[in-house]
This record gives sequence, structure tokens and C-alpha cells, in this order.
Amino acid sequence: MAKQIIHTDNAPAAIGAYSQAVKAGNTVYLSGQLPLDPTTMTVVDGGFVAEAHQVFKNLKAVCEAAGGSLDQIVKLNAYLTDLSNFAIFNDVMGQYMSQPFPARAAIGVLSLPRGVQVEAEAVLLLE
Repeated sequence: MAKQIIHTDNAPAAIGAYSQAVKAGNTVYLSGQLPLDPTTMTVVDGGFVAEAHQVFKNLKAVCEAAGGSLDQIVKLNAYLTDLSNFAIFNDVMGQYMSQPFPARAAIGVLSLPRGVQVEAEAVLLLE
């Protein structure tokens, strides 16, 4: 099965040796999205809430570039530098996705690239 690279200018460009997403069959593997503004490639201002919103905006853009939507995500991994922000992340996620929600893991990490507070990666299943 051939893999197809997914790219959109509506999400931040890769800042390393990876693709925004890779499609294999009807499954799309989305790389971790940071809260970067795709136009300026800078971290959004406004604290954790603004960062969480930008992460979902970026995930949405990559999902759409792959021909899908956030509601087709079947697995989401969230990385937070402070797990006390988990309830906020949960609330923001609920504003972008509807039930049935995907399987999910929330992992506390010491640090993330560019000093951000949150990153999320996902697996999307196209119908």
C-alpha cells in the first residue's frame, strides 16, 4: 500500500524531518500539532486556552486537507506540560469535536518544542 503525504498551508509547516500527515489506505496519521499560527509560524498569544484552540484549528486544517473532519478522528494523544490544564483542554476539545468522542490519552511532559504548553497528534479514519 502506497503512502500519500498530506500538506496544507492552513496548518504550520513541519519544523523537522516529518510530514503534517501521512495517508495509508483510508487511515491518516496526523503529526503532532503545536499552537503555531500557520502564517507567522509563531506561538499564539493568550495562554493555555489560546494554545489549545490553535492546536485544534491546526488539526482541523490537516484533517480537511486529507478529505476528512475532526469528528472522524478515532484516536487523539494530547501532551500537556501541566496536567492541571487537562480540564481546560477537555473543554476546548468539546468545542471542536462531537460525540462519540475518539479514544484519547493525555500525557504530562516536561517540555514541548518552542516552549508551548500543549501538543496533540491524531489518527483519522476516512469513510
